[in-house]
Amino acid sequence: MKRIFILMGLYALLWHTSCQPEKAVKEEETKFLVTSPLKKDTLITKEYVSQIRAISHIEIRALEKGYLEKIFVDEGQSIKKGQLMFQIMPTMYQAELQKAQAEASFAQIEYQNTSTLASSNVVSPNELAMAKAKLNKAKAEVSLAKVHLGFTQIRAPFNGIMDQFQVRLGSLVDEGDLLTTLSDNSQMWVYFNVPEAEYLDYKTTLKSNNITKVKLLMANHQVFEYPGEVKTIEADFNNETGNIAFRATFPNPKGLLRHGETGNILMEIPMKSALLIPQKATYEVLDKKYVYVVDKNNVIRSREITVAAELPHLFVVQKGLAPNDKILLEGLRLVKENEKIHTKFVGPKSVMSQLELHAE
Repeated sequence: MKRIFILMGLYALLWHTSCQPEKAVKEEETKFLVTSPLKKDTLITKEYVSQIRAISHIEIRALEKGYLEKIFVDEGQSIKKGQLMFQIMPTMYQAELQKAQAEASFAQIEYQNTSTLASSNVVSPNELAMAKAKLNKAKAEVSLAKVHLGFTQIRAPFNGIMDQFQVRLGSLVDEGDLLTTLSDNSQMWVYFNVPEAEYLDYKTTLKSNNITKVKLLMANHQVFEYPGEVKTIEADFNNETGNIAFRATFPNPKGLLRHGETGNILMEIPMKSALLIPQKATYEVLDKKYVYVVDKNNVIRSREITVAAELPHLFVVQKGLAPNDKILLEGLRLVKENEKIHTKFVGPKSVMSQLELHAE
């Protein structure tokens, strides 16, 4: 009997010793970190798909018919305003000019003779006027012939970059045929579409803060080194998309940007008293975002939120949370709806500092 009591005592002692650490570990594991949204002024970055266009991009076409006799430039070459680009065989137009000059010389002589006779009252003033008109017509024909001859030389209308040739040396070109295109890339126009609601926000912000500066994220995911400025907004919305086109102008002194490139416009918009929460405090269900809100009794309940913008490690909450709400920060997969938990509160500023926040 005594042996039985001894065995029972040892068993009770072992059971008590083994349960105490397990209970302590369990209590420690149920300590969940909670925090609150941080209310502060910040900047959000909106991103828009864009198309890059040269400030001037024109077609170079033949002004006269003839054989392409000479090409003085090359594809991709930078050229200056007035520089000779193409020469169409001028033989026929030179002959027309010579003919017009000869007729003008004849009309000049005829006018001088008529003038001499008119001074002696040999011919009437009307005949002198007719000779004068004939001379003026001949001079006009000379001027026109010079214009046609000048059209055989095609010069650059502005500084720019040559595009691909559409004809080759010796080709017979007709009036109006496309030879190449020319781009002025000194400045670039970047077009992007903005939804109606964001357009209204932008116009409201512009009145008070004059925020017009934007950045360009290029196709290689690098930000273009020169900022641009929104200078033009189109007059009408697109009824099919509900968007309106903006145009930003970017300087391009190094010629890095070319006509036809694509990229994304980055527009920073200030937000007053924005509610910021860590991204890791949220979870998704069917493309909707939720957080666990902890009430005064430490009972958790899920709540849907609307995200206005995304920052590094953070979400800007548009709807669904108040500044004094407490949300579960970690262990979202370890809890269930309406479960009572033990919590440890961490101040939002402390949480944000650990997330490497750079929203200033």
